[in-house]
Amino acid sequence: MTDHNSSAGGVDGDRTSGEQGRSAAGWPAGAQQQPQPQSPQAAAPYGYADNPPVPPQQSSDAVRAQVAAAWVRSARPGPVPPGEAAVPVLPPQVSQPSAASKKDQRKAAQEAKRAERKAAYEQKKAEREGRKKGRGGASAAPAQAVAAPAGADARPAGSSVPAASAGAAAGSAAVSGGQARAAGGAGFDVPRPGGRLPAQGRRTHVAVRAALLITTCAFALGSCGVAGLVVGKSSVAVGDADLSAKDVERYRLSEFPITAAATFAEEYVTLCMTYSPQNADKRRDALTRYASSGVDRDCGMTGQGTQSVRQAKWDGTVEELPEFGANGRYLGIQVKLSTGRITTLSVPVYVKDPATGSGLRIAGNVGEMPLAARGSAPAVKQDDEVVDQTLSNQLKGQVLPGFFKAWGASDTTGLTRFTTPDASQSATTGLAGALASPEVQEVVALAPEGSEPNATITYGQGQAVQARVTVVWGGAAAAAPAKGTPPPTTSVKRSYRLTLVNTAQGWFIKDVRGGVLDPTGGRADAGATASAAPVPEENPPAAGGEPAPGASPAPKTP
Repeated sequence: MTDHNSSAGGVDGDRTSGEQGRSAAGWPAGAQQQPQPQSPQAAAPYGYADNPPVPPQQSSDAVRAQVAAAWVRSARPGPVPPGEAAVPVLPPQVSQPSAASKKDQRKAAQEAKRAERKAAYEQKKAEREGRKKGRGGASAAPAQAVAAPAGADARPAGSSVPAASAGAAAGSAAVSGGQARAAGGAGFDVPRPGGRLPAQGRRTHVAVRAALLITTCAFALGSCGVAGLVVGKSSVAVGDADLSAKDVERYRLSEFPITAAATFAEEYVTLCMTYSPQNADKRRDALTRYASSGVDRDCGMTGQGTQSVRQAKWDGTVEELPEFGANGRYLGIQVKLSTGRITTLSVPVYVKDPATGSGLRIAGNVGEMPLAARGSAPAVKQDDEVVDQTLSNQLKGQVLPGFFKAWGASDTTGLTRFTTPDASQSATTGLAGALASPEVQEVVALAPEGSEPNATITYGQGQAVQARVTVVWGGAAAAAPAKGTPPPTTSVKRSYRLTLVNTAQGWFIKDVRGGVLDPTGGRADAGATASAAPVPEENPPAAGGEPAPGASPAPKTP
């Protein structure tokens, strides 16, 4: 008996009669049967074209059991020849639900709605991107292509297809829709599984990778730089600068307190060079407070005659004292006596603590030395100067007499008539009456650079020139003569350097400075010795304008 409801096929001649008929009709023996789609009318048995009976569906296990039973009934007796299978090849077990439950139906409906919402969202997104790119019309068609497959794969609520099949169909529809959009050139493209991202996505990915690489390199370089600075700073030791003895001597660098020692030596020399028989004891006691125990307490004076000091000042000379090393120096003190004589004393000074300058003491007897040699001044080169004699005469007769008169008296109103608005303070201040009665003796106005000698020189407005002026002042205007005495007649000659500016109204003074160089140079005391004694002064006051200690009203030469 043949089971017509079985869906399994036999092996070789052990198949059912229905299957043998199909093999004889169109399939060759031993060929694999391929399922062909059939319409409901073609699949219906003869005699049931309109309403074919629906056979009851059986489970996979029942079908397998029926196939095994049919094979046992139709098997040949005897041993199985070699090369033939002893057990029939059963179809794969497929677990299919007998009927879809309500829960599965609801789940399928939800999946279908979700697919529809996703398709609508993709369509709106494609339209927005199309509007941004100016291709709104082109992006609408691919979006509809995406929505159509998603809606076609949706199953009715009563369908027996599981929810997984609906989700797979939606995914395949999304892939096919993405391919369609890629072919149409629209905005939003869904890549194939395992495929590459669109061109815009690849550019973004490359930019991110490049940014990460650059950031990493910058961080590495910064770390190396910081580490190098730390290591270099810790490894390089900054030592003290070593100076040679020549450099120390050239720049007079020393730890010895020169200022404190020079002041101490000036006080001692003032006491030493001031004496009189009446104050010999007081002078001796004062000298002992400065000198060491073996120093002459009278500082070389024999007690005869009188003498005072007008000024005692360190002349800048320093000589090392080898016996005391860094604690002692010979200092040169220049002294101007009441007799008018100028001399220099070499004084040995000891300092106990050079760092603080304390513990000062005169460590020996003083010695009188000649004055330092004087030099000669070089001649001033004036070959390139061109003197404008016309301008010199004009300034001497018209401009400078009135200016110096107002300048000597500090007449502010008068100075405004001769000075520029931007004149210097020295040009607008004046001498405040210290000198009066000026007489312009000589004016040398220098022509601008590049001027030819003995040529007519023209000046533009705002052009400045330099002038050397010599003025003879008649005396002090503020000095009030005593009753019965004539006014002072002493005159002095002074030299000035002026800067004048040409304007539309004439020449005006911008700046005044004192002192003019001697173009000849040399020395005025050529042939005279530096130690020649000057003419003694009458009744010279002591230093500071007060009588020196022990000085008589009329000092005499010892």
